[in-house]
Amino acid sequence: MADNPTANPPGGGAPVTQVTADDKTGGSFRFTPRGVPVITGINRVGLSALYMKEVRRFLKVQTQTIWAPAFTTLLFLVIFTVALGREGRTVLGVPFATFVAPGLIVMAMMQNAFANSSFSLLGGKMQGTIIDYLMPPLSPGELMAAILGAALTRAVMVGCAVGLAMALWPGVSLGMAHPWAVLWFGLMGSALLAIIGLATSIWAEKFDHTAAISNFIIAPASLLSGTFYTIENLNGVFQAVSRCNPFFYVISGFRYGFLGASDIGDGAHVAAAGAGLLVLNAALAAGIYALLRSGWKLKS
Repeated sequence: MADNPTANPPGGGAPVTQVTADDKTGGSFRFTPRGVPVITGINRVGLSALYMKEVRRFLKVQTQTIWAPAFTTLLFLVIFTVALGREGRTVLGVPFATFVAPGLIVMAMMQNAFANSSFSLLGGKMQGTIIDYLMPPLSPGELMAAILGAALTRAVMVGCAVGLAMALWPGVSLGMAHPWAVLWFGLMGSALLAIIGLATSIWAEKFDHTAAISNFIIAPASLLSGTFYTIENLNGVFQAVSRCNPFFYVISGFRYGFLGASDIGDGAHVAAAGAGLLVLNAALAAGIYALLRSGWKLKS
């Protein structure tokens, strides 16, 4: 092993010692000076590895994570269709089953995005493997991108499975009037719940904490956001409360993509709602990024 004291860092300054070592084949290789990053820019290998780890985790139990939500959501459709739609009831000019189907699809996507991202770091805490997330050379942004990307992947898979199941149900039409709205609001709604799930995963110290957020915040906000009804049927006060619920805009915008009509209004109002969800997600993501950088409840 030998030192090379003549190497200078870019931009001047004190000389940096370059350390070289001989390998077993008689060649030599050079170590990066201490304090100088080895990986510059985005760590694509580490990012893709963590993303694939998170995806494979839920695919190993896909009966529970993909197909079970599709079956459960289809039961919702059957129950509410039989209870409320037997007499040819129409909502927004379409049969009740066609009206409620888009809301159920995006609701399943959102809830499963939350379930996936809320388990990632919390599972590491509970199992004592959190170091597997913190030790690799991944920046907070790369860590967050991998976890959220896997949650969105699960949400899309669940949405496709639910949509396939509902398309086979008699009386349901899933023709898309505005595909862009289906894609945009599906992704924005899933991203919103994935970000909230990641925040929950950072904050929670046991699985009861995650269950509390899911049961007392996520589920009520989803069910009371116009999934099974139009807010025009509500009192003015409750309409105002519903319009403060971001889930309402996700479900209504997603429904607009299929039916061409929603509680939000015309296309301009729907587009404004989509932009608002983007701003909300960006703000929440910035907050989560700050938490990950600080190491709050992760490194202490």
